[in-house]
Formats: sequence, C-alpha cells, structure tokens
Amino acid sequence: MQIRDKLYINGQWIASTGTKAIDVISPSTETAIGRVPEGTPEDADAAVRSAAAAFETWAATPATERAAFLQKIHEGLKARAEEIGRTIAAEVGMPLKLATRIQAGSPIFTFSMYARMLGDFRFEEKVGNSLVLREPVGVVAAITPWNYPLHQIAAKVAPALAAGCTVVLKPSEVAPLNAFILAEVIDAAGLPGGVFNLVTGYGPVVGEALAKHVQVDMISFTGSVRAGRRVSELASPTMKRVTLELGGKSAAVILEDADLAAAVKGTVNACFLNTGQTCSAHTRMLVPERLHDEAAGIAVEVAKSFTVGDPFGDTTKLGPLTSSAQRERVRGYIRKGIEEGAVLLCGGPDAPEGMSKGFYVRPTIFGRVNPNATIAQEEIFGPVLAIIPYKDEDDAVRIANGTMYGLAGAVWSADEERAKRVARRLRTGQVDINGGAFNMLAPFGGVKQSGKGRELGRAGLEEYLEYKSLQLKAAAK
Repeated sequence: MQIRDKLYINGQWIASTGTKAIDVISPSTETAIGRVPEGTPEDADAAVRSAAAAFETWAATPATERAAFLQKIHEGLKARAEEIGRTIAAEVGMPLKLATRIQAGSPIFTFSMYARMLGDFRFEEKVGNSLVLREPVGVVAAITPWNYPLHQIAAKVAPALAAGCTVVLKPSEVAPLNAFILAEVIDAAGLPGGVFNLVTGYGPVVGEALAKHVQVDMISFTGSVRAGRRVSELASPTMKRVTLELGGKSAAVILEDADLAAAVKGTVNACFLNTGQTCSAHTRMLVPERLHDEAAGIAVEVAKSFTVGDPFGDTTKLGPLTSSAQRERVRGYIRKGIEEGAVLLCGGPDAPEGMSKGFYVRPTIFGRVNPNATIAQEEIFGPVLAIIPYKDEDDAVRIANGTMYGLAGAVWSADEERAKRVARRLRTGQVDINGGAFNMLAPFGGVKQSGKGRELGRAGLEEYLEYKSLQLKAAAK
C-alpha cells in the first residue's frame, strides 16, 4: 500500500493543513492500495501563492533553459515507465501492457515534445510597426481526471511550463498516485520552487478553491460537462481564462463502400479501449440500414475477443471500471437501453461470470438503437456500443451531429476523399479517417458541450500564451 502523506508546495514536501486522508481503491480487488492527503482550501491557497511568487522569475527564464528542464522530466519519467504503468493499471484498471504503452508512454512523449517545440517556437515577431510578443498567461490551475490520469496531467503541465507559466495541479482523487511520481521526478530535475505544485483532494473543496482564487490566471479542466459548468461559473468573477475538455458521444460513420469488417472491428476497439472510459470513445456506430445485421454480427464476434479480467493478467483485454459508482452508472445505462427497446446483442447489466469481486461489467452491444434514445445521447463511459442504422449519407451526418457533444468521431469509406468530405460535415474536434491513429502533435479538443480550447501539439502550447503588441515609433529620417 502506497502511503503519500505530504503535498508538494514551493519545492518542498509538506503536510496538509488538514488531518484527513483519501483511500485509493483498487478497481479489481475493491481494497485500498494507497492513501493521499485530503487537501484543504488553505493548502490550495498556499500552493497558488507559491506559484504566484515564482511566476516572474520562471516567465523570464530563457526558453532553452525551460526546454532543458522539460527534457529532464521526460528522462525521469522514462526511467520509471514500468512503475508508472503498474501504478495506473492498479489505480484505473487498464490492462498492464496497455497501461505501460499508453498511460506511461503518452506523458513521457508529451514532455519531450514540448522540450523540442521550444527549440523553434517564435515568442515574438515583427508585424508592421509592432513587435508582437507571446507571453505566459500566469498561474495555471490544472484539474485532471482519472481515466488517463498522467496523460491528462502532462497535456496541461508540460505546455504550461514550456510557456513560462507556473502550475498548481489537482489530480483526481480516484487515481492520484501517479501524480506523486511526476512530482518526485520534477523535484529531482531541480525545477525552481513554486513553479510546480501538487495538492490532492476533492473537487468541491480543492478544485473549487483553485477555480475562484484571485491569483489563478487560468484554469485547465478535464472532466464531466456538469463539473465544467461549475468551474466556469466559479472562474467568471475574476475573468480567468478557462479551457475545458469535457465529454463525448462520438460517432463512427461507416459508409456503404467501406471495408465493413475492418470498420466494425476498428469501431469496437475504439469504443472498448480502457473499458470504455475514454472521452473520445466511438460509442455510436452508424451503418447503412441494409448492412445493420451484418455489422451487428461482426461486432458481437469482435466483442467476444475482449477477455474480461484482472488488469495484471496476461490475457486480459478488458479490465474493471474504475470505481463502484462508475460500475453502477454503466449498469444503469445498460438497463435503460433495454427498457427503451434497443436490441441487446451481447453483454448486459449483470456481472461477468465468475467476477464477484471488482468493478467489472460485460462488454455490451446494442443494435437498432434509436438516435434519440438515452444510450445514443448520453455519455456512458463504459464498454457499451450503440449500433444505429441510417438511410443515406445526409441522414448519417444528421445523426452524428445530433447530440450536445462534439469531441471526436470517425468516417470509414473505400474512397478517402469521400470520407474526408463527410468528415468536414461533422461538428467535432477530430475525426479518424479509416482508422487513422491518434496524433499527439495534432490539436485535441471539442466543440459544443464537449468543451473549448485545445490540448497537445503547438495549439496546446498556445493556450498558455497571451499576446502583447509593442507599437514602435518609426526611426527619424
């Protein structure tokens, strides 16, 4: 059991001003695997004041020096990659091999990416008689979720530090242990005190204290739409910059000329990754009416390959959901799908056979789902796929755009140009064409109620920068 009894503030490990702690529960065994401080508003205030005091010096640090620190953090994380994978597999339930490759690999890459980006990023340019500067926003509060915990942390902390901002991180209390590994790596890298601070605790306490703090200049939040609205409300009196990466109900549009087997398999994989606990998961599969039954049959066969089990097991492809509350939420949606008349093709609300312990659910697929059904409109955050038949291309686009979300999606077609034309009509932040791989260098984020702002790549760095124009007087002739 990992006992973390200190917060990281001003370059030091210090005790919380409170006396309570939060147990970290294993989703596979339902037992405590760690404990972290239950931070207080006073802890949040101390961290913000520390970040504010460190900001001017860090902002003035040359980009080459900031890049060197980021590279050290990259190397420190890389040296602990296996530990990070094991930790997140234990906290979140993603199978170990995937956790090491994705949950550890992504943040390791992110710090290196921003270190390299600083090598040629232009922080100033001449425009007419103006010198246009790009300057750091200030103190950033990063509030992150549990599903891809260190990936989401790195997607905020790395570009913020690269930009010259100072940071207070509030990780999810459900999966916070990985954040302490990052703090240890940062401390070992010698980052100046106050530039990075870590405060654990609950969102309504620490998160809200950060969102309304007068010395916080920007909030970067990833989580639910409901929580994103609350963050925006609390931030509005002080006119903070707020970036939000919220939920999704992404549609994979399979056109009639697509390789059906490849498209269905790709969609099921994109839906079930991390036991469906992915904001950009392709949870709606749109297929031509005449191909529905064939697609459904293929989907069920693919679902059978997702072996449910212990995330540390060699054959496991689908681990548990991350918490008891999440398991009950997903089971509730499955029951709702049945009640509303969708055809249950496989899975269901009952626990997988032989899985009396752990927050496990069956990989579930519904067929002939009404586009307006609850399971086709609301984010479930579990391994539940809705297959929706459509009449023609226009109907498919209408259905795909017919939710409050707009985070991700996919289009499958034998004609890539046609796929791109359809993709352009989708109101969403990113679209995979014929199974195109996730690109860490490209902007990630959503439209509509999936949020605002972008993470990763150059766009992710620019979120943490302000413009300043210096109007220069022409030299006398």
